[in-house]
Amino acid sequence: MSANSASTVRYRARAGCLLGATAALALLTVSPAQAANNLMTEVDVQAAEEVRYADFDQWLNDFRRDARAEGISDSTLREALDGLRYRERVIELDRYQPEFVRAIWQYLDSAVSSTRVDNGRAKLAEHRDTASEMQRRYGVPAEVIVAIWGIESNYGSNFGDFSTLEALATLAFEGRRSAFARGELLAALRIIDQGDIEAQRMVGSWAGAMGHTQFIPSSFEAYAVDGDGDGRRDIWESIADVMASTANYLAKAGWQAGQPWGAEVELPQGFDYAQTGRRSSAEWAAQGVAPQREGQGALPDFASAEVIVPAGADGPAFLVGPNFRAILRYNNATSYALAVGTLADAIAGRPGIERNWPRDQEPLSRDDVAELQRLLNANGYSVGGADGIMGPNTRQGVRAFQRDSGMTPDGFATQALLARLRNA
Repeated sequence: MSANSASTVRYRARAGCLLGATAALALLTVSPAQAANNLMTEVDVQAAEEVRYADFDQWLNDFRRDARAEGISDSTLREALDGLRYRERVIELDRYQPEFVRAIWQYLDSAVSSTRVDNGRAKLAEHRDTASEMQRRYGVPAEVIVAIWGIESNYGSNFGDFSTLEALATLAFEGRRSAFARGELLAALRIIDQGDIEAQRMVGSWAGAMGHTQFIPSSFEAYAVDGDGDGRRDIWESIADVMASTANYLAKAGWQAGQPWGAEVELPQGFDYAQTGRRSSAEWAAQGVAPQREGQGALPDFASAEVIVPAGADGPAFLVGPNFRAILRYNNATSYALAVGTLADAIAGRPGIERNWPRDQEPLSRDDVAELQRLLNANGYSVGGADGIMGPNTRQGVRAFQRDSGMTPDGFATQALLARLRNA
């Protein structure tokens, strides 16, 4: 055996200790040089992970000291932080951004499916007394409370199985928004410290949202309510606490009792889609905005309302009021708020959206949106950074380009519009 061969065998033997029997056997199926190169890669990865875990342990020790200085008790620190693990999967999910995003009609197809509507009606029937009591206390309709429950966790069937503490500690150590996650981790410790939940029961999503209706810890501190009177706020097991906390959140967000979230409307010929301000229902009616359904009567009586067209002029239009904005405080996405409103309507037996969505339109991917943003900027329509997210600045830029190009300025970006920008 040559010196090189002997060295390679010894290297493979060390691999068996470092990587386990399976990896070591796999090395025997390749050439000595290839085995050494493969092993260096594996060893380097393991070494990097060991350094990361060591750094995480040091970070956790420093955080423990800071949390103690913030007033967290030693018993809570032991319960919550002893044995806490760094979770690589959390970072993978945090960094993952899907290339393609769903169109709003695809989102609603899932969020307001017939199965979810049927299950929502069953859950409302099962917990009717509790939901009605929370409606009486907070002014939020029972079906809206149940709709948020359905969309956030599919009525408790899927609110995540990540340790909230491990998820937030991992994100605070290495995530994109480490300062935010660190603050949420401190809030989680305060929740445990005051006795609302034990550390091992604090579970939820990889991003730190917890329980049936997915409160982050700071939202829990601000809005969670003891609905069943047992002295604890338990959004993991007490449905009374879940419903009370959800209703309280919306009430604090400005929910107005007795008003709907909004209504589907028909827009007149020549409607000015470029206007984005709020007006009273009477002012919108004066422009020719009318209920979508014949015989529906007048528009909802809103002092301050907006007309939104989530899929542009070829899709449904909605007049939305303060309660729609309250839902947006829960999750600041038009598709989410529309899903909550229409699911609540369906659970209560009210009709759904009447006008068809433009399902022939192919959604823009994140790369497409980023290109759209770069092209808008290059053509003098300043929309900020090219982050691939269709926010209000990008929609405003799209409206301006549409207006200047003789198109309907509805702010809805399509593949055709992107192609036109490429040739601008």
